[in-house]
Amino acid sequence: MKKRQLNSIPAIPLLVLSALVAIVPLSVPAQGAQAQAPQNSHAKSYGGGWECDFGYREAAAACGLVKIPPNGHAVDYSSGHGWECDRGYRESAETCTAVVIPANAHATETSYGRSGWECDRGFRELQRACAAVTVPAHAYRVEGSFGRGWECERGFQATNETCVSVNVPANAFLLRDGNSWACERGFQRATAACVPMAIPDHGYLEASGTSWRCDRGYMKDGTSCAAFVLPTNAHIGNSGEGWECNRPYRRQDDKCVPL
Repeated sequence: MKKRQLNSIPAIPLLVLSALVAIVPLSVPAQGAQAQAPQNSHAKSYGGGWECDFGYREAAAACGLVKIPPNGHAVDYSSGHGWECDRGYRESAETCTAVVIPANAHATETSYGRSGWECDRGFRELQRACAAVTVPAHAYRVEGSFGRGWECERGFQATNETCVSVNVPANAFLLRDGNSWACERGFQRATAACVPMAIPDHGYLEASGTSWRCDRGYMKDGTSCAAFVLPTNAHIGNSGEGWECNRPYRRQDDKCVPL
């Protein structure tokens, strides 16, 4: 049955078969010549493509040897020029020049734009030199190449190169920063003093202790609390210092009218 079906298929002319083979290529190159990795490179550890070996840098689809100046060393950077200056040297016009270290300082790891040195402990940078840190009374030393190199103790504040006592007035307390103050609950600041807060009749001190509010059914009127009259079909609002219309009424001037 199967043999009869196969024999029934008409033979394809040899000329037509040759034309089909010419149209359909038997194999397709996997990659073009441009996708091939150049010398001194390796396949990336993730994703596709390639990257230059250590000490080489990509340029025009090739990996060229990084030219390292004297007193420099290669770095594995994907950008930049592929080298950095050694400790004690800094980059200057594609070369590595020795860093001039002032007295009471030491060399540091450098990169473009950094000085390449920092002051020793107990000294601070001042006009490209290292000046000794003088800690005044009521102060303590802090680390850092910049700034004064010291901070005032709690209860003192820096004035010029000294630490002066913070003048905390009566009914005040020192804040957490240690060099400023605030008034106690029920007092308010007036220049350099704390004066009692004037609370009117039908008023009370808020939880913050820095302001006051009126009792429920009263509203602020300048420095006093004035009672307000509820119109018909109204109730005192949640704040307690005003009123709102009951549903289904709406406010119109000082009345509640139907919708």
